[in-house]
Amino acid sequence: MLGSPSAWDTARRQLDEAARHLDLDSGLHDLLRTPRRSVTVSVPLRRDDGHLLVLPGYRVQHNLARGPAKGGIRYHPACDLDEMKALAMWMTWKCALMRIPYGGAKGGIAVDPSLLSAGERERMTRRYAAELVPLIGPEKDIPAPDVGTDEQTMAWIMDTYSAHSGYTATGVVTGKPLAVGGSVGRAGATSRGVQIATFAALAEAGIPLAGASVAVQGFGKVGALAARHLHDAGCRVVAVSDVKGGAYTPRGLDPTSVARYLERGADTVVGYPGTDTITNEELLALEVDVLIPAALEEVITSANAAAVRARIIVEGANGPVDADADPILAENGVTVVPDILANGGGVAVSYFEWVQDMQAYFWTEDEVDERLRVLMTRAYGEVSALAARRSVSLRAAAHIIGVGRVAEAHLTRGLYP
Repeated sequence: MLGSPSAWDTARRQLDEAARHLDLDSGLHDLLRTPRRSVTVSVPLRRDDGHLLVLPGYRVQHNLARGPAKGGIRYHPACDLDEMKALAMWMTWKCALMRIPYGGAKGGIAVDPSLLSAGERERMTRRYAAELVPLIGPEKDIPAPDVGTDEQTMAWIMDTYSAHSGYTATGVVTGKPLAVGGSVGRAGATSRGVQIATFAALAEAGIPLAGASVAVQGFGKVGALAARHLHDAGCRVVAVSDVKGGAYTPRGLDPTSVARYLERGADTVVGYPGTDTITNEELLALEVDVLIPAALEEVITSANAAAVRARIIVEGANGPVDADADPILAENGVTVVPDILANGGGVAVSYFEWVQDMQAYFWTEDEVDERLRVLMTRAYGEVSALAARRSVSLRAAAHIIGVGRVAEAHLTRGLYP
């Protein structure tokens, strides 16, 4: 993968293409290319053995033209400022595409949380949250879970912010436990959005849902539940994988059974009974109707794009296909449902959670699911229609819509002073 564009390179190239289609003024283009705020903080952590460890933390607010910043917090060793800038930019376009009144943000700490005790994770999270108190808030910047974080992480951030503010502010984060203002339907929202996008893409391609073959790279929070939803709807999930490798069977496997296998003590899907062991690279090259990369960025690059034999890629992760891979996939007839559309279910239900927190009135799960279906279906329809009208890819169409809406907000608001 030497020489592949970084996530930040890819994000800017996608913006540049949208700007050309929109014929944006060069100054407005530069404004959209530049994050509003990029913050690096030191996160000192007292380990259980008394040793002091200082970790780098980040928070990037890309754009606030359409509302407060919104974006996840990840704990991963590869976190750096450029990755945060790319993810924050994608979140800006995603919120605009979904017609959600937020701008984009992203944050994280460069750490492997699996190497920390529960007490260490809590102390680290609270110190990081304390550093961010001047930046975040229910009407300023609303974090959410991402890679390496969960609803407990959000509860610690909410409590830390509330302690500093002197009142309980449930709306400062989303993805919280139900006991402290979380929303039903939030935990699996990204996966449900992936399911809705997959259904729409299969229908457009004329591929029957029943028996459609699916491979899921990344059997984590998003991939595992997306695989289960698709299996339950009649798709044939032939392969799943995690960081250690994959499990494959052409007959199809039951993702719920795989999840139970892991719950009983297995530390990987590799070796799941009745399947063959494959690598992640081999999974990406399987001949399937739908490939769902649901792990990290840049897993499909110019080095392996030609080997992809899926008819449709649905990007469950953020930025799994880099900018150099897109034209190769297009030339080979692979339809890519882009991340800012395919995984928009997470931010949609985060928005619903925030709305419920702000009005202190909560909806039923059926109400949440129906509102999510409406948002996702509308967004997919708008992207598909523009792609057909302009003869561009779904990714280009999604970015044209998202960037165009943010640009319109800037032009409408004007420049201060």
